[in-house]
Amino acid sequence: MLEVRHLETISAIRDAGSLQEAAERLHVTQSALSHQLRDLEVRLKVPLLNRRTRPARLTTAGLRVLALADEVLPRLRATERELQHLAAGRTGRLHLAIECHSCFQWLMPALDEFRRDWPDVALDLSAAFSFAPLPALVRGDLDVVITSDPQALEAVHYVPLFRYELVLAVAASNPLSQYKYVEPDQLADQVLITYPVERQRLDVFTAFLDPADVEPAAIRKAELTPIIAQLVASQRGVAALPNWALSEYMNQGWLRICHLGEQGVWRTLYAAVRVEDAEAPYVQAFITKAQEICFKTLAGIKTVKGRTGSVSDQGQQSQKGRSVVKLAKNAI
Repeated sequence: MLEVRHLETISAIRDAGSLQEAAERLHVTQSALSHQLRDLEVRLKVPLLNRRTRPARLTTAGLRVLALADEVLPRLRATERELQHLAAGRTGRLHLAIECHSCFQWLMPALDEFRRDWPDVALDLSAAFSFAPLPALVRGDLDVVITSDPQALEAVHYVPLFRYELVLAVAASNPLSQYKYVEPDQLADQVLITYPVERQRLDVFTAFLDPADVEPAAIRKAELTPIIAQLVASQRGVAALPNWALSEYMNQGWLRICHLGEQGVWRTLYAAVRVEDAEAPYVQAFITKAQEICFKTLAGIKTVKGRTGSVSDQGQQSQKGRSVVKLAKNAI
C-alpha cells in the first residue's frame, strides 16, 4: 500500500515544516498534497498528521512511516545513481582470472592504473591454475579471463593482447646453450621444469613435443618463475617460458635461451570476455590499459596484425582441431 511517493511526501513534510512548503518542494499543489495524504490515511486507517497543531506535526504512525522513508529513500537514490553510472558504463564488476603464471608482471600495474581511472568498478583477481576459467566466464562467475588457450565458445569474445615467443631457458653451462634453436628430440634426455598446470594446457607439449611424439626424461614442477629460473641456472633442468618472462634474468649471465624449432613457437595472449559485455566501456578501457602496459613493460612481444584471428595460429588449438575463434573487430 505504501508507495515511494508517500515516503517522499512524509519526508518533505518533516524537512519543510509545513504542507505548503512541502508541496513546493515536491512540485505539486498544496491541495493535491493534502488529498494524497488523506487518501493514504484512509487506506492505512490511521492518521499520519496532527492538523490541530500549528504547524501540523506527524503522529506516532507518521513518525513510523518517516523512519521507513529515512531508511528506504537514500538506498533508492543510491541505486538510481549506480544504475545511471552503469548505463553510462562508469560502474560494474570486473572479476579476472589468469591462466598465465608470468602475467602478474604486467597485470598488476595495469590493474593499479585501471583502478585509479575507474574507481566505481569492483575489481577482483584470481589465478585460474586449479579450475577451468572459461566455463566460469560463461556462467558469469568471472568477467575477464587472460588466456593463451582460446576455445571456440559462442558466448565468449576474444581480444588479442599481444604475441610472444615461447623459448627454452637453459643454464649457460648446459650443452644445449650452444644451439640457436633446438628440435624436440634434443629434450628427450632433459628434465623439463614446468608450472603446476595440466599437461594439455602447457604449450611446450601441445605445440612442440607432442606433435613429434617426444617425452622429456623427467618433469619437475615449480610454482614461480624466479624459482624456475634458479632451478634452470643450477642445472636442475630446462624450462619453456615466454620470452618476456625471462628478460630480467638474461643480463645476469646465468641463462641462455634457445628457440623451439627453426621457426620458433609463437603464441597469442587473449583477454576473453562474454559477448554481451564486449562493448562495455569499462571492459574496453581495461583491455586498452592492459595492452598499453604490456607494450610499455614487456620486451620481445609483438602486436597482433589483422582485424580477426583464428586458432590456426595457435599450435595447440590446431592440434585439437578447434574452429575459428571470434576475435575483437578492433584488435591491434
